Amino acid sequence: MSQKPVSSDPMGSKASRSLPAVRAAKPATILDVAAAAGVSRQTVTRAMNGMPGIKSSTRERVLELARELNYTPSRFARGLVQGSHVSVGLAIPDLGNPYYPAFASSVVEQATARGWHVVVDDFGHGGRSALDAVERLAPQVDAVIGYLGADADRALVLMSGRPLVALDFADEGFAGASIAFDYARAASAAVGYLRRQGRQRIVYIDWPGAGASTGTLDPLGRGLSVRGSAFAALLSDASPGTSTQSASPHSVVRAAGESAAAAKEAVEALLERSPDTDAVIAFNDLMAAGALKALAQAGRNVPVDCAVLGMDGIPLGELLTPELSTLGLDLREVGRTAVELLDGLLSGAIQPGTPEVRRVIRHELLLRGSA
Repeated sequence: MSQKPVSSDPMGSKASRSLPAVRAAKPATILDVAAAAGVSRQTVTRAMNGMPGIKSSTRERVLELARELNYTPSRFARGLVQGSHVSVGLAIPDLGNPYYPAFASSVVEQATARGWHVVVDDFGHGGRSALDAVERLAPQVDAVIGYLGADADRALVLMSGRPLVALDFADEGFAGASIAFDYARAASAAVGYLRRQGRQRIVYIDWPGAGASTGTLDPLGRGLSVRGSAFAALLSDASPGTSTQSASPHSVVRAAGESAAAAKEAVEALLERSPDTDAVIAFNDLMAAGALKALAQAGRNVPVDCAVLGMDGIPLGELLTPELSTLGLDLREVGRTAVELLDGLLSGAIQPGTPEVRRVIRHELLLRGSA
């Protein structure tokens, strides 16, 4: 894996802050330049890459029209002519979370098999955002894969027409490519299983820092994550997209951070208020580990007194005692799908704006010792 890019440019600069929060305009293409110049696509390629076989006057006319149209040939296109490698940016929120290295490893494996380079930006430090990561990556790469959240549209503007794949993103109006995860189905599988086991007091531990969803609130009127809203809808018997203020006061609990320690504190507080809690579902496996710790310290037997379910299916879960039941996500499939999307977009086999650029990957309920 290539080392992270280093830049002294301050994030949040005036240029970055002034980016429009709108869909990216369609950039000029090589065909636009060819039509304006009255030449073939091959002639434009020769002119842009300084290749022999065309008159100097034709080359100058093509270059001038390319400037007027603000056409920039992709590094991928130049690579086809010059034999250079494709470079892919990977925007990751936090490599300290075992989920992300497992995913990144899959992307690197798939990209390397194609002879591509991967440049990683871990933006989850120092108050940086996904948009900051793309701003760093954009000058260096042909395409970007990333967990971009609410910054996806603005990141697409920064890419100036080059492919971008937004992960864990389900906005149907998004002009780029995306991979969404079916949280409604995952929540139904988990809650349904626990209820069939006779669990009466099921609590979901949320981390809204992942990006608050629109229109779904916890009992105190605070925004939930997209995952949290899917679980809240079931635990409150409410419909997705509605307020959950009528829900049981403890059906959804917010943790202070996406960590085992934060989840442990949240579950400790929960057990003081609601000691009859008999099932906990955590935002991810890392937080589920914290829930297991809190329950053990409280003298609660897992799963007899209280079941615990995580989410994501990282290898850590199999090392815990008891082994963690979880909603597993095939991270190799996620990485493979992301790279295949980029491959299709770069080669032209997949066209932007078509149904092919929107993929959905589903979780699988993996039952082990904790539930």
